[in-house]
Amino acid sequence: MDYFLTEEQVMIQELAGQIAREKIRPVRAQLDEQEEFPWEIMKICAQADLFGLYIPEEYGGLGGGILENCLAIEKIAEACIGIATSFAASGLGAYPILLFGSEALKRAYLPDIASGKRLAAFGLTESGAGSDVSGIQTTAVRDGDHYVLNGAKQWITNGGEAEIYSVLAITDRSKGPRGASFFVVEKDDPGFSFGKKEKKLGIRASATRELVFQDCRIPKERLIGREGTGFIVAMKTFDKSRPGIGALGVGLSQGALDISVEYARKRMQFGKPIISFQAIQHKLADMAIKTEAARALIYAAARYMDTDPPDSSKVAAMCKVFAGDAALYAATEAVQILGGYGYMQDYPVEKMMRDAKILQIYEGTNEIQRNIIGQELNKEYSRLKESFF
Repeated sequence: MDYFLTEEQVMIQELAGQIAREKIRPVRAQLDEQEEFPWEIMKICAQADLFGLYIPEEYGGLGGGILENCLAIEKIAEACIGIATSFAASGLGAYPILLFGSEALKRAYLPDIASGKRLAAFGLTESGAGSDVSGIQTTAVRDGDHYVLNGAKQWITNGGEAEIYSVLAITDRSKGPRGASFFVVEKDDPGFSFGKKEKKLGIRASATRELVFQDCRIPKERLIGREGTGFIVAMKTFDKSRPGIGALGVGLSQGALDISVEYARKRMQFGKPIISFQAIQHKLADMAIKTEAARALIYAAARYMDTDPPDSSKVAAMCKVFAGDAALYAATEAVQILGGYGYMQDYPVEKMMRDAKILQIYEGTNEIQRNIIGQELNKEYSRLKESFF
């Protein structure tokens, strides 16, 4: 379908697609098997200026928005969402600074993030706080011109590889949801260390580690926004980043569909290519429908979200839910279409199936996203005076 992209947006797609075909496909199986962080690919993306797509020109970026970022993420994800996750997670770590950081913080960190010189990461999840953000235990105590952080963050994407971390900590527990704040922590700050690299079902090319803070002292100027705005910063950040998770799903779905159609046209059974069998045609048709529907939603939502609409949370949640579910469906059907070959590592669909599951979990489970959508619908309809009965 024609989504009426600008010439610049088409160029972004083509460039990211070329990187996916020429640089990522040849190494994705090796990186997955060895659980190796894709530093060479990150450097290539940096040289192509892809890290700065959504960052304003005054901070070294290209001045685009969510849509431009999603276009790049989607194309990289067609080859490997483990690598695409590493790329996208830097944006997740950058958004708190971009949205709420002081001018000094923006100028200190955004240019390096935009150039790909330094990767960013987002530190929110803890062992007892994921979907329930209010369960955060990491603390930040003001001590003169510094804050002292203590606690740990779990399952942090780009952990140990990134050099810039946006971290949520409690500054005043007595204030409940209004007692949390975001801070910028740098990799070499004293008292900041990392736990072991996690072994995962999928997205093995991405790094997932624990962040550990033991009397970690950082300058007070590293506070993002004001004290007590941490939960707002987190929610607004997710509004910007969740369409990107949807784009990961679209990319994976398209990659699975491409391989499935190619295989079905070549695989002979009973003297015919299996694509001539109605059962296979129906599987491919449903994969194609869900993939294109997800793409249409992500592109439309990304354009809409770039206008900062009042219902951002609902729309962002819809993106993540629909595209994440579509991706797991497409990957599972791809394995079925390829049969025994699909279950083996000779074809990338077994990796796609392992990778796809995370799309329903990270950056807020799909169950939580449905809660958000339902809550927002309740608010919207409570304001309507019209009766539908």
